[in-house]
Amino acid sequence: MIVRPSAPVEDPTASEPPPSVLTSGPPRRALLSMTLVLGFASGLPLALSSGTLQAWLTVEGVDLKTLGWLTVLGLPYTYKFGWAPLLDRFQLGGHRGGRRRGWLVGLQIAMAVILWALSFSRPMEPGGLAWLASLAFLLVVFSASFDIVFDAWRAESLRPEQRGLGAAWSVVGYRLAMLVSGGLALMLADLYLGFAGTYRLMAGLCLVMAVVAFFAPEPSTERPPTSLRAAVVEPFKEFFGRHGAWWLLAAIVLYKLGDAFAGSLSTAFLIRGAGFSAAEVGAVNKGMGLAATLLGGLAGGVLLARIGLWGGLFVFGGLQAVTNLGFWWLAGLSDPGIADMTWVVLLENLAGGMGTAAFVAFLMTLCDLRFTATQFALLSALASVGRVWVGPFAGHAASTWGWAPFFLVSFFAALPGLFLLWWLRARITQMVLGVASRQTSD
Repeated sequence: MIVRPSAPVEDPTASEPPPSVLTSGPPRRALLSMTLVLGFASGLPLALSSGTLQAWLTVEGVDLKTLGWLTVLGLPYTYKFGWAPLLDRFQLGGHRGGRRRGWLVGLQIAMAVILWALSFSRPMEPGGLAWLASLAFLLVVFSASFDIVFDAWRAESLRPEQRGLGAAWSVVGYRLAMLVSGGLALMLADLYLGFAGTYRLMAGLCLVMAVVAFFAPEPSTERPPTSLRAAVVEPFKEFFGRHGAWWLLAAIVLYKLGDAFAGSLSTAFLIRGAGFSAAEVGAVNKGMGLAATLLGGLAGGVLLARIGLWGGLFVFGGLQAVTNLGFWWLAGLSDPGIADMTWVVLLENLAGGMGTAAFVAFLMTLCDLRFTATQFALLSALASVGRVWVGPFAGHAASTWGWAPFFLVSFFAALPGLFLLWWLRARITQMVLGVASRQTSD
């Protein structure tokens, strides 16, 4: 089966197909459960190579300058599209391993080995820090590679009506894993196991994830590219050969721009601008905000199956823009209370979770199933452009304009993406119908 989302259909403005049209493939509940578990496996290594590792080195007495330099270990997450073609071209474990399942299992085992080796590191001994940094870098490379394969597996396995919920469940699993490898890991290290014991425990958890991944259904897709050159060149040639490809890329960059603009300084605003304590902000913005994001993601996944991909993108994107005005309202209060902050944070995170579910489903729809790993890695990297580069401008804008104008501008920053989505409505609906018709006829 070859999926080309750009293929024409007779009625590009028709509604998206109902779930009953697509019935083949693995059972829906089993597939979504596997998406949740693999999402957990995807999120587990992140804190272990960043926040938790930083806490360990801080306890060991590593100086701040060195800790600052170690943050560059996370760069492979940004540039993972560079080696994604290798994972599209080659299989691990031959035909028995499958195009995706072999990598899912093998990379989890590799991360378990790295975490086990990290647990024996002695950063303050001669050469110990360099050895630890090398292992941590390998952990990030394997983790980013697992993300590539998992994203490809999810895009190839989930049918159009499942993608909203699939995206939501994978985000839930990812966030839960970050809690386990972040907050819970720190508690275990401090109270019971120490950092060495905690990293060994996480290594064991990776092995459990490898066993689970072994039972992941292998997607039924076209055979991989026949050469490495084809794996590198064809995904880009196919995507940029589509009519309106550059407009689709612009929509990807702009969709989360307003959300990223407001979120880049929301914590600083709540403490410095609104006058809340760090503990209050932590409890509401990080604790209740996380719960609202997960709930929003699940709600977005359910609604997406009812209103369709374009409807979800547009409605949830609109909610993301409107809820940014909550911070603008909060900035105008003379003496905001906890209840005021709670409502603003809950609504903003609910809308953000819904928007994320629709956005991930959108990225899956854009991928040609012959090159899913490469194209999804590229598109997700472009999606992070706004989040990465908006920070410096946001800091300058907030200090120059003040908080209220800053958050008002964040609302207007979301509007170009919405206008572009409105203009691309027929195009996006056409892609969904093209994917559905090919999956039904396969």
